[in-house]
Amino acid sequence: MAASVGLRLKAATSTLRSGAAATLLPRTCSWETAKGRRGFCSEAEKDVPTSGIGRPLAKILKELNKKVPDSAIKTRVEDGFSMKYIPWHTVNRIMNLHAPEWSGEVRSVTYSPDGNTVTVAYRVTLYGTDAEIYRESTGTTSVNDKGYGDPVQKAEAMAFRRACARLGLGLHLYHEDAL
Repeated sequence: MAASVGLRLKAATSTLRSGAAATLLPRTCSWETAKGRRGFCSEAEKDVPTSGIGRPLAKILKELNKKVPDSAIKTRVEDGFSMKYIPWHTVNRIMNLHAPEWSGEVRSVTYSPDGNTVTVAYRVTLYGTDAEIYRESTGTTSVNDKGYGDPVQKAEAMAFRRACARLGLGLHLYHEDAL
């Protein structure tokens, strides 16, 4: 349910910036389907308040630093090591929910001199009512990786997730073994 707000809130941003009162938008998608599996549905649900779009940066960061539910965390095995991660599309939805006025951009795409790896630098910017802040990170992947997606796409997703972690989103995954 937390990520069900989606992109409909973005449309209300210009209304709120113009000084209009907060409105209610009909919710057209759901975080949980009727069968209990993650997904979308087309049935109209309860109205979603949009008054929280313009918030101070400290409140946005506080929300992003909360522990991500275990149901949103995936595990993969790489080089014999098991790693927990949050898929990029889930990170995107969480950002839309808690920081709907965020932006992201690829800063650079660099191939290694031998052409075996590609590194993407990515910047995520949060806009609060009182300030804005950005964090950057990189993601590197092998160009020979046979998994799903092309190498630049994979490196970008990795860099995006890491930049969001620098803002607090999913940061607990990096140190939960130490707790």
